[in-house]
Amino acid sequence: MKGIKKILSLAVAISVFAVSIAGCGSSQPSSTGNTSSTGADTSAGGSSSKPYIAVISKGFQHQFWQTVKKGAEDAAAKYNVDMTFDGPPSESDINVQVDMINSAIAKKPAALALAVLDTSSVTQQLNDCKSKNIPIIGFDSGIPDAPEGTLFATASTNNENAGALAAVSMFEDPTFQEALKAASTDKPVTIGVQSQDATSASIIGRTNGFINEMVKKCETLFAGQVAVTGHEKFKKAASSGKAAVNIFVTIPPSSNATDSQNASQSLLNTKGLIAAYASNEASVNGILAATTDGKDLDRANGKYKNITVVGFDAGKAQKAAVKNGWFLGSVTQDPYSIGYLAVELAAKAIKGEAVEDVDTGCKFYTAKNMEQSDIAMLLYD
Repeated sequence: MKGIKKILSLAVAISVFAVSIAGCGSSQPSSTGNTSSTGADTSAGGSSSKPYIAVISKGFQHQFWQTVKKGAEDAAAKYNVDMTFDGPPSESDINVQVDMINSAIAKKPAALALAVLDTSSVTQQLNDCKSKNIPIIGFDSGIPDAPEGTLFATASTNNENAGALAAVSMFEDPTFQEALKAASTDKPVTIGVQSQDATSASIIGRTNGFINEMVKKCETLFAGQVAVTGHEKFKKAASSGKAAVNIFVTIPPSSNATDSQNASQSLLNTKGLIAAYASNEASVNGILAATTDGKDLDRANGKYKNITVVGFDAGKAQKAAVKNGWFLGSVTQDPYSIGYLAVELAAKAIKGEAVEDVDTGCKFYTAKNMEQSDIAMLLYD
């Protein structure tokens, strides 16, 4: 009898030990970024019969990315796929995004949808996906200079066209025109451009699109007297040697809020500044922070009442600035469609269907048109 009791006691002890080991093995490391998922099981070798699509964006902190995520989630439900949506804390966190991509590939996805911060940092991963027959879809800025055969299609705004739209809208404004026509080589005016970085394809596209169109427009009034100064990547001297119009490009050292605000404050105090263009939500937020949420741009009583500002994207604070007339207006993309189409293209690529690039479009909104149905649906908070 004592022998039986000893055997039973030993069995119980072994069972308790086994349970404790299993519990330890089930713990997961904490994420360095932000993740959301749809579907049942996206782990490697998971039990779900649905295809798994990993979506990794350039960021997670702005409302823009939250709207992209909503579109991706709705497409995942429509096409009956499992989906995770990942993004680094900020768009300066290249190494964090690389880790997220490595983690996603380890889960053996049926497809990847990527908006990469730096293509050169993930070239090996892209080639690995190609060798494993994992389709890759780009979205937003996509994957510029992706290795041949790795990128199936991209869902994005034509960013050069979007930047050009901002320039045309600014140039046609009567208040801007009046200030511009007062320029001379003895008393030049400055048009400021604030961009988040000079590495992202989408930001570079919007910056170049604005600059090129504004140079073209201003040259009709000041032939040979338009210069682009500031950041080295965009510099261009006036062909006559003297500038009446100076398009000045500033890029903060990082995408964090303090650096953006400081860059905006410096830009707003630039001698001869008559206008400013902010090429994404982070840059807009910098200008808003430097102008008391835009109040200092009030046309009647503001500290910077003579400066015409055009923004990009949406968000609650930017919409308020447009509605109050502190901003002339802003260019909005269609972030919901960007997310939705990225997952839709990935789902089709998984099935072997032919896919191609999709331009998701953009519009310029002002206080006068922002409540129209075709515009309002694009303006996230």
